[in-house]
Formats: sequence, C-alpha cells, structure tokens
Amino acid sequence: MVDQSSTKYKTVAETLAQTFYDHNVTHIYGVPGGGSSLPLIEAAAQLGIKFVLTRTECGAMIMASAAAELTGSIGVALTTKGPGVASAVNGAACALLDRAPVILVTDGFTEQQASFITHQFIDQKSLLAPVTKGHSRLEDNQVLGEINRLINLAMTAPCGPVHIELTGAIAKKELIEPQTQVIKQDYPLDIDNLESLINANQLITKSLKPVIVVGLEARSSENSQAIRQLIDRSGYPVLATYKAKGVISDYHPQYVGIFTGGTAESACVLQADLIILIGVDPVEFVLQKWRYQAPVIDISVVKYPVHYIKPDVGIYGSISINVGALLASISVRRPGWTLSGIEVLRQDMQHALQCQADQGIGPQDVVQVALESALATQTAQQQAQLPLITVDAGAHMFSVMAFWPCHQPLDVLISNGLATMAYALPAAIAAAMNTSDRMVIAFTGDGGLLMCLGELSTAVEQGTPIIVIVFNDQSLSLIDIKQQASGLPSRGMRWQTPNFSQVMEGLGGRGYQVENLQQYRQALDEALKAGKPALIDVLVNPDGYVPQLKALRG
Repeated sequence: MVDQSSTKYKTVAETLAQTFYDHNVTHIYGVPGGGSSLPLIEAAAQLGIKFVLTRTECGAMIMASAAAELTGSIGVALTTKGPGVASAVNGAACALLDRAPVILVTDGFTEQQASFITHQFIDQKSLLAPVTKGHSRLEDNQVLGEINRLINLAMTAPCGPVHIELTGAIAKKELIEPQTQVIKQDYPLDIDNLESLINANQLITKSLKPVIVVGLEARSSENSQAIRQLIDRSGYPVLATYKAKGVISDYHPQYVGIFTGGTAESACVLQADLIILIGVDPVEFVLQKWRYQAPVIDISVVKYPVHYIKPDVGIYGSISINVGALLASISVRRPGWTLSGIEVLRQDMQHALQCQADQGIGPQDVVQVALESALATQTAQQQAQLPLITVDAGAHMFSVMAFWPCHQPLDVLISNGLATMAYALPAAIAAAMNTSDRMVIAFTGDGGLLMCLGELSTAVEQGTPIIVIVFNDQSLSLIDIKQQASGLPSRGMRWQTPNFSQVMEGLGGRGYQVENLQQYRQALDEALKAGKPALIDVLVNPDGYVPQLKALRG
C-alpha cells in the first residue's frame, strides 16, 4: 500500500523533467511538436531548465551530445514525431559513435492513432533502433524506474543515446511516485584483472621502448589524473586520438602528436617494442588495417567486440584503478627513450603535417593566427586557458587538430566516431552555454556550415558569444582530393563562392570576409572583443591539403 504522506501527484512530463534536473541538465535542445513536447518544456521551465529552440533536429542532438561530453552527465534533445524524428537520426548516430549519453524525447502516436493514421506515421522505434541503445514509451506504472533504467543505459560504457517516445496523453498522465531524489551515479565495472595485470607488468618489465596511446575513455578527471602520473613516471612517448587531445598537454615533453591509425604517427610507433592503449575506443581509428607488430596492452572500460587488433593483454573496467595498479611496475625511466629523441619525433610530425600556402591564406595560417590573436587578448586571469574549440569534419580539421594546442581534456570537441559534417557550429553553441566563462571558437569548412547554416540564427538568438571561423575554399575539399587521387577529373565537388559574412550580418551577428592575413588579424581582434556571435569567412588557399593528407594517412 502506498504511503500517501510521502507522495504527491506528478505528471509523467514533470517526473521526466525532475529527473533531468536531478542529473544537472540545464538546457533541452530541440524543435518541438504539439504533443508531449509542450508539457515537457513547461515542466522543465518550472525547474529552471531552459529550452533552446534550434533550427534543425540534427543540430539539437549535436548540442545535447556536446553538453553531455562537457558536463559528464546526460544531454537532452526533443523533437516532434514523423519528420522531426527522421531529421534527428544523423544526430543520434553522432551521439552513438561519439559515445555521448543523450536522451532523445520524441512525440509519438497512440495505439488507436496508429490503427488509422498514415499521415507522418513511421515506425519511429525501428527507425532509431540502429542508432540508439534503448527505447521506452513510459506507459507502465513504474515511470521513474524506467526513466532511470534508460539513463543508466545511456551512461554505461560505451555511452550513447536512448529514445523516449512519448504521446501527449502519457506526458499529461498523473502518477503517484515516491518523492526520492535521483542521485547521479557512476557506473563502474567490477572486473577481476589480477592475472592480466601480472601479464602486463611482465611485458612492461621486458620492454625497452613502450609507447602510450590515449583515447576518448581517458578524458574524465580521475582517469586523466592517473594517466598523467603514469606518463610522468614512465618517460614513454605519448600519442592521443582526436577526442583525447588534452589528456596530456600538447606542451608536455613526452607528447608526440595525434594518433589516427594512419601514417603520421608510424615513425614513433614503429620504434616501440610495446604499445599501451589507454582508454582507446577503436571507433576513432581511420579505415586502415593495424600496421604494427609490437605486442599490445589494452586498458579500456569495456572489451570492444570489433577491434583493429587482438591485444596480448586486455585489462578492462575502471581505467583509473587499473592504471594506478600498473604504476607499481614502472619504478624508473627506461633508457630506450630520451626526451631529446621524443622532441625530434614531435618536430618531425609537425613538419610533415605543415599545410602552408604560397599565396593567400593557407589552412595552417587560419589556425596559427587565430591562436596568436587569442593569446594576445587574454587577461592575466585567463592566461592558463585558451578558447575551447569545436571542429567540423573535413580537410581543415587536420590543420586544426595538429596546430591548436590543448592542455586539458575536452579543450576540443570533435565528431570522430561518426565524423559527421555540420558538427562544429551546434557543438560550439552548446559549449558556450555550458562554459559561460570561456571563449568558444568553431572551426568549420564551408560545406559543413552550409549543412547547418540556420544554426547561426540560433547562436544569435541565444546570444552565445562564439566565433565561427570558416575555411572557405568553395568545395568539399577532402572528397575532391580523393577524387583527383583516384585519377578522376574534379566533378560535382565545387560550388560558387558563398559570402557567409553577409549571411551572419543578416541574422544579426558580426560578419567578416577576409582574403589576406592583415584582414584576418583585424577581423579576429574585433571578433574576440565583440561579446556577441561573430563569423569570419576566410577565403582559403587549399593547395597544402594534398601533401598534408598523404603525410597523415598515407
């Protein structure tokens, strides 16, 4: 029998909103419909959770994904049924493959409606099933338990999105639920790794030149702290995947550069007699076979069933605990690596990835001049923190990831699992909302921006003081390069030069189009001081992309 003194009536929408609040959600992103969306928006507003009207459902999912990554909790997006759900699919795929715990709430059809309605009707559960980890309609009496089940599922490694399909009637349904606060949990895996740790210790003891590769699972504060201790004690060279950039500072003497599974890092890794993967999710590697023969120790939260390699030793569960256990086996630095030798490797990689232009502004110039301007505008209180950056997929990302330094995990947000275009702008908007004391810069190609151009309006409306820097080379450069490398003529990959600065001005932000370094520096100086959304449309000379891509991926 329910104790009425400890309960009160709440609707499903209010219960859902309360759970979001208890998990530190501050924003819900989306394009609502007229069913469950409206009561959920209102219930959230009563708790201080702001609804952000985005221009696309995909953009809403990317914003929710970015928020989840930055806060370490869940992100929330909502859409209407039918076309809204269909439009959110790419964003759901992004959350899935970039391991972001997102709750996608969509309007739904009742069973009665589904018996006679065909207008806008699709099987929404089946449509989203390949790109979500779970689904519920919240129709039973244990609504709070079901919501928590889905959140736990979303936050269990590998993290990913879940789908709540909610009709208007269910959203307004009153419940009697115990008023117990839902506390945010961690989800450790209790795994006995004693034998694996012994085997790993033996491999480390026998090796002279191990190398460490850190991946996206390494980004939490406890994991990065333990990994930094291991790095400092070992003296081993370290490479980082795109999403793990900042786990070790780019200025650390043992940092060599980016690891993608391509060619650029091979000069370092081929010298190794042991490869230690820490928090590496294979979803981040490029589509090439593993090229190394050295034994591998895989330290990861979970064992991935599909992987590029079969490790010699697998250690799974809590990364910070298992890395801490390995520290005992590394008592002194090994003679195989020297800091001067690691410095040569780092400089060689940087040189190989140069992307300069003989005329105009080259892609590397775009990054390095932005960095110089950001450093020049910092106050004494800001010296330790560069702008947070978001990066879109495309040829420009190679220069950004190679030449923009990071000091802490999540200094950069990038879609590396799905590697979707149209990511940088919506991610920057969410980043600005979740890091209000820090400048945010979005680096995007012209193709990616064209796919989410409407979100510039979202940035202006929300007053997020982001700077969008556009590598405008009038083409899908990365695909254009591959087309030409295949011996095919350039066909269907280019367009007439758009003027993005005029679009931004028309939407109410600051807009600049630049074609030389002097104009670019002046635009950066103004944009960094503007305190409102700004866009710098850089007419880029793409000549350096071809040798850079070859150096990176082979």
